[in-house]
Amino acid sequence: MKYFALVILVLNLTTQSLFAQQGILEEDIRKELYALIEQYNEARDNKDTLLLKTILTPEIDQLVSSGEWRTGIDQAIDGMMRSSAANPGSRNLIVDKIRLLDQASAILDCRYEIENPDGPTRKMWSTFLAVFTEGRWKITGIRNMLPTSTQN
Repeated sequence: MKYFALVILVLNLTTQSLFAQQGILEEDIRKELYALIEQYNEARDNKDTLLLKTILTPEIDQLVSSGEWRTGIDQAIDGMMRSSAANPGSRNLIVDKIRLLDQASAILDCRYEIENPDGPTRKMWSTFLAVFTEGRWKITGIRNMLPTSTQN
């Protein structure tokens, strides 16, 4: 009986330790993903194509609120630069939730606002698909949505 209790105690401590480490790892991943969105926002605000090339995967695809599909890094960056020129104002992405699919892929839902100095703030949603590749997190998909009602 003492042996059985000892085995249960060791298994319990081992399991708790593994779950604690998993929680720490997930928190580190979440911080890296928040930083990725901050970098994306910074790159868009500053029209920094070099930064975009480091945080986007070559096969990125993007669906924007107008319905345009941008496939591949060149189309995505070109479209982002055209969009920034056509929709002036400061961009603000606020991470609303993160869903880790596994240790190398995640879905991030963000509130996306463009504050136009000459008009109303444009309030949208963006969903980012992120993957861990080449030793860092990168964006591999973006879906922008413009709600049809005033509730967002």
